Amino acid sequence: MSTTQDFIEFLLDQIDNNWNIRYRKMFGEYMVYINDKPILLVCDNTVFVKELDCIRNYFSEDSKGFPYKGSKEHFILDIENKSLLNEIISILEKVIPIPIKKAKKNG
Repeated sequence: MSTTQDFIEFLLDQIDNNWNIRYRKMFGEYMVYINDKPILLVCDNTVFVKELDCIRNYFSEDSKGFPYKGSKEHFILDIENKSLLNEIISILEKVIPIPIKKAKKNG
């Protein structure tokens, strides 16, 4: 099952409007970018965030999962808890860098 557009719209409604938010569909799933930084991975109507030390205290061991086969384990974020969602975004936005675009190889 892939993520539904309704779920993405609900997620976006939960995020504070003070962020520059965009999302990109990839293989039926989504990456949500905050200020051009990849913050939220959405797979099968579930929101995942990287397992980083700066947010570890916000999650229990039970709130972990694998977004897709072969991925590393991530924290699962409860998006119905709007204050937690926005606090996690605020923390991650400060530590996750903007991805550097790789130059295309000629050949």
